[in-house]
Amino acid sequence: MTFRRRSLLGGVVAGLFACAALSQEVLPRPEPSFKGKIERTVKGSVPDFPKGVEAPKGAPNVLLILTDDVGFGASSTYGGPIETPNFQRVANAGLRYNAFHTTALCSPTRSALITGRNHHTNASGVITEMATGYPGYNSLISKSSGSVGEVLRENGYNTSWFGKMHNVPDWMSSQAGPFDLWPSGLGFEYFYGFIGGDTDEWHSALFENTRPIENEEQVRGSKHLDEILADKAIAWMRMQHALAPNKPWFLYYATGTAHAPHHAPKDWIAKYKGKFDQGWDKVREETLARQIKLGIVPPNTQLTKRPSQIPAWDSLSADQKRVYARMMEVYAGAL
Repeated sequence: MTFRRRSLLGGVVAGLFACAALSQEVLPRPEPSFKGKIERTVKGSVPDFPKGVEAPKGAPNVLLILTDDVGFGASSTYGGPIETPNFQRVANAGLRYNAFHTTALCSPTRSALITGRNHHTNASGVITEMATGYPGYNSLISKSSGSVGEVLRENGYNTSWFGKMHNVPDWMSSQAGPFDLWPSGLGFEYFYGFIGGDTDEWHSALFENTRPIENEEQVRGSKHLDEILADKAIAWMRMQHALAPNKPWFLYYATGTAHAPHHAPKDWIAKYKGKFDQGWDKVREETLARQIKLGIVPPNTQLTKRPSQIPAWDSLSADQKRVYARMMEVYAGAL
């Protein structure tokens, strides 16, 4: 599996941790001392209500988007064949990172991303379903690791998490809990999404906070989870702006796309009809050429050797080529 896009966000998260640390070095904050006065009568006494935590002046709203199983050369933003115009718009106004590291596995990368720590420090050396009873691999993220949600919440932010959460240990995933490693236990005040490695995008296994739910739009019809998550996230942002326009928010948006199962609307798949008939060897060459042209990689960059487990495209039969080209079209439509 390839998760390289995930890691470029690590710098963003590290920056958020650093900004929060400048505001408050000790979390949770110590209880404030009473600054009023208590006399024998109410008339002579002076009340003092503790002031709530406020974010530093000018603290920005933060939307952190994490796409799943998206390689360095998949999106058009990085020279890939799959159109991602909104990522492109953001990149054109900002930065593209091209030198970073990743664990290339789901749970480890996610734990590192939200804590800013090495995945072994987070006891997440493997995905949660493969956890073992050894240090670094038991999937029980230590409270001492903290999370970007907890740090920002303790510094006056409202926090939320939409989409995938693949860091709940198997034996903690029922309604019996405990819930301290669910998003709500990691500093995220609101969660809407799923807790496993993947889910049916049309009939999704969803939770709201810690309660299992069925989305009515999926029950009545066939609404894609990506649309539902986007609608829910936008509604949450609008609510924050309406109720507390001066209070910053942090929204972590982690789609199931483009992890398997590759479920995409037919019209999105149709956009890529025939786009991969040339096969994966040619697609890799074309992608590298675009990356060099965009300046994402140095001009003398060479393709890595194709893994031996993947046959040369020209060695495949006509039926194999048709099936694999279709699989690439579906993946592209999903992303």
